[in-house]
Amino acid sequence: MRIFVCEFVTGGGFAGAPIPAGLRAEGEMMLRALLADLAAVPRVRLRVCRDARLAAFSVPAETVAVEAGAFWDIVRAEIAAAEAFWPIAPESDGILLRLSEMARGKILLGSSPEAVRLCTSKTATARHLAAHGVPTAPALAPGIAAPHGAIVKPDDGAGAEGVRFFADPAAALATARGTQGLIAQPFIAGAPESLSLLCNAGEATLLSCNRQIIARLGDEFHYRGFVVGGAEEKRALYTPLAAAIARGIPDLFGYVGVDLIAASSGPVVLEINPRLTTSYAALGEALGVNPAAMVLALAAGDDLPKLQPARAVTLALAP
Repeated sequence: MRIFVCEFVTGGGFAGAPIPAGLRAEGEMMLRALLADLAAVPRVRLRVCRDARLAAFSVPAETVAVEAGAFWDIVRAEIAAAEAFWPIAPESDGILLRLSEMARGKILLGSSPEAVRLCTSKTATARHLAAHGVPTAPALAPGIAAPHGAIVKPDDGAGAEGVRFFADPAAALATARGTQGLIAQPFIAGAPESLSLLCNAGEATLLSCNRQIIARLGDEFHYRGFVVGGAEEKRALYTPLAAAIARGIPDLFGYVGVDLIAASSGPVVLEINPRLTTSYAALGEALGVNPAAMVLALAAGDDLPKLQPARAVTLALAP
């Protein structure tokens, strides 16, 4: 099978503009892990796009250099020449959705455009999940209690990018209403955690329960790393949550990340990432199996596997 892999940040999506350092580091981690996993699968040929400004790295794939202004044309041509397409991209500005829609007629090794469209909006996702009985963070509005303060963030943001804390919920609400694309939510006290899922046709296998390492500097939040398998003691609690998410969004496919807060009252889902997350970079080591091979097996019609991490693995991002 000929597979084209596109990691937007390092693959030329920012060609001609500065590459955000944090996003570049996360993109490199995910890309290297995915290519290594795919290369270990027999009869797979890989093509990958790479920002021409970045140093070449030794990867088991044919690399296509991307100059400024050429990204979308190159991606379109590479998808046309491939049998399968695996996009890794932020939901912001509709980037992941556009890439997913370009794969129509090919094997898309990710969630459908319909699922991506829903998950691109945090508010739409929250409303949808709440209607399916999944606890989510509500949108802030007058009268909604926010005893711990509030946060403002992009509705289509990725990770901790652009997330700010406000001690005064009224100020947060005013800020969000004054800028298009921002949302305000009550700040939920608890441990930041995530789930790595394998999804198909409304069902999910919970691959790992992860702990996130997030630093708060003033009113800003910064993603510093993660411990894959670092929250496995909560597997019994999170397994039915994963099942409810998959039932509520049956078009999720392959690897899916879930960000949540482990609050005193129980888990509260913040967002669904219908794509690889940075936790993927340590998932194979934690599980002791090849997660990309499992996605390819699902695409070939196999059933969801049942497994969980054999060990916890910590990866840190440079500050």
